[in-house]
Amino acid sequence: MVLGRINGLFGVSGWVKVYSYTRPARNLIEHDQWLIGRQGDWRPFRVLAARNQAKTLIAQLADPSDRPVADRDGAAALLECDIAVPRAVLPEPEPGRYYWFDLMGLDVVTREGTSLGRVASMMETGANDVLVVDGERERLIPFVMDEFVDAVDLEAGRIVVDWDPDF
Repeated sequence: MVLGRINGLFGVSGWVKVYSYTRPARNLIEHDQWLIGRQGDWRPFRVLAARNQAKTLIAQLADPSDRPVADRDGAAALLECDIAVPRAVLPEPEPGRYYWFDLMGLDVVTREGTSLGRVASMMETGANDVLVVDGERERLIPFVMDEFVDAVDLEAGRIVVDWDPDF
């Protein structure tokens, strides 16, 4: 499951800046084994060290041969790569809570059964998370349980919402 992205370089010793999709952001660096890649081409890396640096996360990594990424050029090869961990290492979410990646691709239907499309992505607004639903047009639906979202059925691959299809 993709949990972050390498989005910058830190210093000249091979450290990288990391953007975490987890909340809190520090959760990403609690994992000591990452899969790093682009477009499904994943390679295992070991996290040698990681920490907060001002408002960003930084990490020093070891490549699949367990050699540290020791310089800026080696780290630059990882820029804009996704960071993933196997789903099996993540704790099960509490009842009524969901990992965003578990919601991606789910069908979104109204209470009356009208299809609105599929979850294409999620957005964080500060007030609440928002489903970005692609159908005949894009819709932004607040992910607020018992107000706009009636049910999430991961096994059926469906989210039921209280939403006007014309909106």
